[in-house]
Amino acid sequence: MCCGGFAKCLGISLMPLSFICVLCNILLFFPGGVAVESDHITEQVWYFGGILGSGVLMIFPALVFFGLKNNDCCGCCGNESCGRRFAMLSSILFAAVGVMGAGYSVIVSSLAINQGPLCVTEKGQGNNTLWGTPFSDGDYLRDRSLWHKCSDPKNVVPWHLSLFAILLVVGLIQIALCAVQVLNGLLGAICGDCCGCCGGSDGAV
Repeated sequence: MCCGGFAKCLGISLMPLSFICVLCNILLFFPGGVAVESDHITEQVWYFGGILGSGVLMIFPALVFFGLKNNDCCGCCGNESCGRRFAMLSSILFAAVGVMGAGYSVIVSSLAINQGPLCVTEKGQGNNTLWGTPFSDGDYLRDRSLWHKCSDPKNVVPWHLSLFAILLVVGLIQIALCAVQVLNGLLGAICGDCCGCCGGSDGAV
């Protein structure tokens, strides 16, 4: 397989992962699956780790990787290796952008998982409720009996934990895929003509 063909596979893999991250981040705005006031949404949700980091910033590298296959052996200015080398070098820059975006999402998700969700910790008379983050240093991850500290919204703890865990895992996968493309891009840039070096083809000169 040519380097561009391999990059296309990476781009195809990154696209659905980006959409999953955007969807997870949107769902986090509805803790426990219910609509709440904006100041009752966990702080890390507003950092848009899934929408910006693993979402928008990841779409650009994915599109670039996807388009590299079309550059295979086309060349530029009459030199087949010229366009190939430039395309593969540029993909490394976009891969770096992807790593930074996914890394941002991983950091935000890790902080959110460690802190736990913003929830109702105490109910008063009438509509008076006290909102807060009753967990510290991820203690609720080791002791599920602590989850009762969040009385509302219902099921907010598993909702929070599951969605941020998905963002964390997907972010790590995205970082790995972009890192692979950095190596693939270096190989393509060094080889120049993918047909003659990276995969072999009837079009090799």
